[in-house]
Amino acid sequence: MSLVDEQNVITRSLGSTNLHVTPIGFGSFKIGRNQKTKYPRDYDLPDEESVSRLLNSILDMGVNFIDTAPAYGLSEERIGHAISHRRDEFVLSTKVGETFQNGESVYDFSAVAVRNSVERSLKRLNTDIIDLAFVHSDGNDLHVITETDVVVTLRDLKDAGKLRAIGFSGKTIAGARASLDWADVIMVEYHGDDSSHAAVIDEATQQMVGVVVKKGLASGHLPADEAIRYVLSNPGVTSLIVGGLNVDHIRSNLESASRI
Repeated sequence: MSLVDEQNVITRSLGSTNLHVTPIGFGSFKIGRNQKTKYPRDYDLPDEESVSRLLNSILDMGVNFIDTAPAYGLSEERIGHAISHRRDEFVLSTKVGETFQNGESVYDFSAVAVRNSVERSLKRLNTDIIDLAFVHSDGNDLHVITETDVVVTLRDLKDAGKLRAIGFSGKTIAGARASLDWADVIMVEYHGDDSSHAAVIDEATQQMVGVVVKKGLASGHLPADEAIRYVLSNPGVTSLIVGGLNVDHIRSNLESASRI
């Protein structure tokens, strides 16, 4: 279901949560990390002032969904510095399970690690509650879901009021499907070159689980306008996360979404 607020900003219901997000969300990878990326071009990290200007401009444009992760380098801390004073204007998602240390990803899905991760994120983001926390899977999705403490720990943190909703960001169809038993939201890769999660998106919709798409532009390898139209034309997709450091490009992405 889509809603229009008093500022004519269109949002979509995120599954059975009480969260409503814009069709385009902002992925904050590039504001915090430029090592070991999958983007076609290298880039310099922006300075603090540029990040603040970018994030505030994104909110001013009407985007109300900001996605980050501890594995995104300085991203969480920079979001906390730049827009925590506007916290009531956006839905905030982060992740647990992966950190990026000394140029390498490190994974830990234990209860202690997950709890510590959420506490660090709350502090960095300068917020009392995280709207949505995804499991940041290492690709061994079924093992992470069934053989680690991450799911039960996220449920406990949600019950404790630290998180409003929980979800799974994995890499396999089997993992996404298994997460439908407990997740409020799933995050999947889906685009014109890889529609393998299409059936899971349909299943999630039937079960009132929200669907957020990552890498909808194939990490910058697909033309933005065409890719955005493809992803958001699927009625099961709630929001598409798109990153970037150029305000004009982000504005163009929003215009593409508005034509769906």
